[in-house]
Amino acid sequence: MWRSIGFDGSAGAARAAAGLFLLAGVLAVLGVAQPHSRGGDLLVVAVADFCIAAAAWWAPWRRLHPRATVALALAGLVVLAFSTWAFGGTAAGTGPFFVLLFAWVGLHHPPWIAYALSPLTAAAYIAPLIATHQPPEVVGSAVVFVPVVTAVAVLIAGRVRQWRRAQDEVAAAERWRASLMLTLAHDVRSPLTAVQGALELLDEDAGLPPEHRARLTAAALRQVARIARLASGLLDVGRVEDGRLKLDLRPVLVRAAVADAVLLTPQADAVVDVEPGLTVVADPDRLEQMLVNLIGNAMRHGAAPICVSASASGGTTTIAVRDHGPGVPPDAVSALFSRYGGGAAPHSVGLGLWIVRELARAHDGDLTYEPAHPGACFVISLPARP
Repeated sequence: MWRSIGFDGSAGAARAAAGLFLLAGVLAVLGVAQPHSRGGDLLVVAVADFCIAAAAWWAPWRRLHPRATVALALAGLVVLAFSTWAFGGTAAGTGPFFVLLFAWVGLHHPPWIAYALSPLTAAAYIAPLIATHQPPEVVGSAVVFVPVVTAVAVLIAGRVRQWRRAQDEVAAAERWRASLMLTLAHDVRSPLTAVQGALELLDEDAGLPPEHRARLTAAALRQVARIARLASGLLDVGRVEDGRLKLDLRPVLVRAAVADAVLLTPQADAVVDVEPGLTVVADPDRLEQMLVNLIGNAMRHGAAPICVSASASGGTTTIAVRDHGPGVPPDAVSALFSRYGGGAAPHSVGLGLWIVRELARAHDGDLTYEPAHPGACFVISLPARP
């Protein structure tokens, strides 16, 4: 979607136009004082410019269609046509204003507006020249002039679009960074609290039964491993972007990997439907990371039961994680796997769907989304390997 820069959309474009027409009107008034000037015509031009400037400034643009400000360009072309005719077909004085008008169009409107205005611009430029009986070579200058002013608008529009895209990426990166800080605060603090509690129990009660002591130690080690995986996930972001991610591929029992991921996801209520002997060739740590992310994502945004299933067919192994919540809104599907759109959020357990998809692609596979009715289903597809 194209967005105008300035104060706020069409209102910002209109105020910029008001300044442009105000400048044109002031220059016309100054021209009246010049010797041999056509004062009456210049006053008409000045009054027209001031009226357009006032309309641009005071009109309720926020309540109008976003492209309503194109009417200001049409009014400007009418004034420029009159100016060219009034001065005997001399386009040299109005040429810069054609360029300024199209620069404004490029700043505040998409390129197709400039293309649409081109025929009207040609008419506003050529008609006064013909009406004042200018020689063919002067009239023919429109062949160069009109494409040039159109190109000015298109080039400016392109640069504005790039600037807006860069601005959006910076804003998204900042939101992602802030969310990541919250994620780190939660995902590091929770396991550290569990480790601290286990260590305090072990320190305070030397008479704990061996089996109880072993359970506390195992729980603490799981939480330490969770922190290590989070740190590894953070490093993976840089490795993926730099193309330095290395995989330790080996046969992995899918059911065991899913069971471990469920165990590592706090409070996960998951139903596992995986054949015991199903094997996939993958990096065990990366596969676990993908599953923990998807199960955690289903917990946060979906509803129980969370179902994890897997199957092999046609040389591809698929692992599906489905919840029974509201699903993903249709207008949000396109941003699910974007660099920041699926990024970390408060109380998350990973780095979002983007990193899961990139890890799947590093295995020559992919991550896809399927509506589940009800719920959402994310499917990891991994190729069969010898």
